[in-house]
Amino acid sequence: MASRRVLGLLLLCIIRLLPMVGKEQGEAIGVSMQQRAELPNKDMTGVLEKLEERTLEEMEPILQETDPILEESAFSQGALLFAPLEHWQLWVVAGGLALLVALGLGLWRRTRAADSGDEWDRSNSIMEEEDEEEREDDFHAEERLGRENIRRSAQSLACRRWEVETVVGDLLSVLQERLSQSFFLVPQAAVGVGRAFEGWSPCGPDAVFRLLVPLKPSRGHAFQVELGTAGDTPAKHRVRVDLACTCSKEARGEDAMLCFVHQPFEALERDQDSGLLCQLCTGRYLDAQKIARWFQELVSSAWEEMGLGRRYRLRVLPSRRSCKLELTGASGRSVVVELLFGVQRGESDLFLSSQAPEAIFTPGVMWTETSAVAEAKFFSHVARQALPDSVHLQCLQLLTSSLGGTVLSSYTFKTALMHLLNLCSGTSVPFTLQLQDVMDYLRSCLEEKRLHHFIFGNECLPEAIVLPPATQPSEPVNLFQCLAEDPEAHAKALREFQELQGRLMGLLLFGA
Repeated sequence: MASRRVLGLLLLCIIRLLPMVGKEQGEAIGVSMQQRAELPNKDMTGVLEKLEERTLEEMEPILQETDPILEESAFSQGALLFAPLEHWQLWVVAGGLALLVALGLGLWRRTRAADSGDEWDRSNSIMEEEDEEEREDDFHAEERLGRENIRRSAQSLACRRWEVETVVGDLLSVLQERLSQSFFLVPQAAVGVGRAFEGWSPCGPDAVFRLLVPLKPSRGHAFQVELGTAGDTPAKHRVRVDLACTCSKEARGEDAMLCFVHQPFEALERDQDSGLLCQLCTGRYLDAQKIARWFQELVSSAWEEMGLGRRYRLRVLPSRRSCKLELTGASGRSVVVELLFGVQRGESDLFLSSQAPEAIFTPGVMWTETSAVAEAKFFSHVARQALPDSVHLQCLQLLTSSLGGTVLSSYTFKTALMHLLNLCSGTSVPFTLQLQDVMDYLRSCLEEKRLHHFIFGNECLPEAIVLPPATQPSEPVNLFQCLAEDPEAHAKALREFQELQGRLMGLLLFGA
């Protein structure tokens, strides 16, 4: 564009200068040419007339006479040709034109080079944009592949979960019928708890299907829950077993069977043995370890009776406070099922559970308060309201599968996600954005050293979750209280969180 402008200016200058020079020089050249042309014509006419009259021998003197005239004519023609050069205006114009031409060529070359550079830059920019688009396409392809693997894992997990629920349901039905008329505990329908039943557990050899089996007292007995002081580690919650009167008002005479309350202790020892108090309690309190051994024996005896041995090979795994079973099908595939025992707090979704931390020794009479049933109900509530393309479970599965070697637990990420889901239920968020939301929320919690328990002290729970009246108004439980009390542990948690964030980025970008 600039070169075109320069050439236009040069052309305009030439057009303006040519008339100035041409007018003066043209007049002088015209007069000179007219004068010079007349003289040779007159002289040459005389010479030709003499040639006609004279002979060839006489031509030599004539030619000698014509030489000065011819020389003068030739000189006149040369003077005519070089006459413009005697005028300084022509030299100025020629020099100016040469200078303008040189400048125009220089500008044109630089403009051409600049245009070439721009074209090169544009070409590089286009190539970089194409590379970036290709990288983004690869990233989205890896993300879709990862999500597809998680989705297939979730489908396989759902099939195995249904299989476990069916087998455990059949087993408990047999045990309920056998124990309904005894003086032992009566198991109720199991409730699936934990990651496998909430839908975010990886379907692999390490997957454990946990179910909580509520226990009801047998006829003539009643449970009284005694809660310990909040914050005790291990928890000091106990379940006292009281005897209840079952005497009928119509009972008359000495032959009437008296209940455990009104029957003399000697007769009770002799005639009716309360298996619950004598075999499953320590003192007057339920013993989780005794209950676990008793239940394991019941399962082994009922397994063959039910005919389940034809479909699954049963192996009872060692466990002090639960009933852990390994079921192997005809295909050779095994699944691990852990049955936990629980005592319900009134009609709520809170239980005292036999599960206790593995690293801490917990006496058999001590039980742990758990909100696992309430949390499982919350995930069911979210699943009913979530859009078909919801990815919160895949997000949680990816987060917890990357936690190896960190002080952050899977329950920490689960709690953070539940808080976010409770705030934004029914909304569709892309996978990477939801993943980033959880990480941002957890980072702020780490920096503040505060992450509230989702159930205890939360006044904004869905109505489907039922809690005891004294639970919701209580002070929120800080899961990061240990980090607030230990600066070194807090610094370590922050470092490991940064490492985890980099690990997640590598999983998303490279599928590693």
